Amino acid sequence: MTMDAPETKVVDKKKVACDGGGPATGHPRVWLTIPDDTGYVECGYCDAKYVYKDFADKA
Repeated sequence: MTMDAPETKVVDKKKVACDGGGPATGHPRVWLTIPDDTGYVECGYCDAKYVYKDFADKA
């Protein structure tokens, strides 16, 4: 069985909300803060990766 890679989203704010994409495929909404040193954060529920725009070419 193969799995799709988690979604990567480039964002323009360092605090983002993730709910997994909707009622049928979602999870509880969580707020994530992107650290200044890495430029990205991953959701603990769905593994979606949020990359701050200034780090988009590095992630």
